[in-house]
Amino acid sequence: MTKPNNLQTWIEQERAMRAVMDGGPGPGVGRPDQVSGKTGLEIMQAMLRGEFPYPPIAQTLDFLLIDVGPGHAVFQGTPGLAHYNPLGTVHGGWFATLLDSALGCAVHTMMPPGRGYTTAELGVNLVKGLTTKVARVRAEGKVIHCGRQLATAEARLIGPDGTLYAHATTTCLVFEVPAQSKT
Repeated sequence: MTKPNNLQTWIEQERAMRAVMDGGPGPGVGRPDQVSGKTGLEIMQAMLRGEFPYPPIAQTLDFLLIDVGPGHAVFQGTPGLAHYNPLGTVHGGWFATLLDSALGCAVHTMMPPGRGYTTAELGVNLVKGLTTKVARVRAEGKVIHCGRQLATAEARLIGPDGTLYAHATTTCLVFEVPAQSKT
């Protein structure tokens, strides 16, 4: 997990990642021939290098993958007015989506070729309201356990000053990915 950092460093990292990812295929979904035979970590790292498309939801909700490694993933998001609820703060669904992305991608880094996962349970605790006054937040996910059938992970949503806005846990089902038909 990353240590709290200053906002300018986060913005510079974001610009660099966005340039690389947008310089590749852009938003979309990887083709079966692109991902076949690769580990989850290899797939995630290829996204960071701009070799594979990144998920379109990243544009919709204004967040992106910043870093991955074995058992961890970091996403950065920009809270915007488009994410507000009727009470004038960022909707809990935005928190949950950002945290779920970090949790799921942390699990994804642990998948060997031919294995996949899906979220079976997501628990989110919102501990502080979030508005556009906070320029960026990071969701930092870390795998706790990854077995043959189940994986668990935890994540924290923090600001550049270290303020905790939310934390979450997940349980993911792990399974064999069916081979793609060539017909």
